[in-house]
Amino acid sequence: MPSTLQLQRANTLTPTAAIASADITNVHLFEHSLPHVLSRQLSPSSITPIPEVLFSYHNHRVGPNQCSSAVVRTISAPVPTVWSVVRRFDNPQAYKHFLKSCHVILGNGDIGTLRDVRVVSGLPASSSTERLDILDEDRHVISFSVVGGEHRLHNYRSVTTLHSTKDGHGTVVIESYVVDVPSGNTREETCVFVDTIVGCNLRSLAKIAEKMDRTQRL
Repeated sequence: MPSTLQLQRANTLTPTAAIASADITNVHLFEHSLPHVLSRQLSPSSITPIPEVLFSYHNHRVGPNQCSSAVVRTISAPVPTVWSVVRRFDNPQAYKHFLKSCHVILGNGDIGTLRDVRVVSGLPASSSTERLDILDEDRHVISFSVVGGEHRLHNYRSVTTLHSTKDGHGTVVIESYVVDVPSGNTREETCVFVDTIVGCNLRSLAKIAEKMDRTQRL
């Protein structure tokens, strides 16, 4: 089995198929702060402006052998509906379909809670131990760090924020991360691989939240 992130090139999952969408934008970060890049690249009239208060959450410190990126998705469901799915640190597999199981091994959902997740076959990983770093119910922010497991994404930290679209009926989801670049891979390869996974997760989240919203309206 391939041992690098380039495994994604050998299976049916391709970056273009997984991420290319009118309502998904991915932004790679190499030399500039992520808030600066997001504000510069995601400011057209078709994109809901990102609240200033959320910028700091996506301002990752990127080391010399790390890369950072963000994936943005607009969902046709209100923030409370989307948040009800995203906030469940104990049940990420509800919309992250590359995960087959999750068990909380320490804590009860507060900051510092640890979970053990098992990954589906076909990816360069089998398990991941993750710590809940932020759960802000008012600002709709959740963040976790990978602290163990069998995988190649070392020192991975993810932050997800939600804010309303201009009309107040939809949700803009931003998921950013920082991660070590594995030996044998480039920053670009690493970002493309992780963006593919995140993009698929957010597409699944959109389907679930939009279905929930339709059901609630009946």
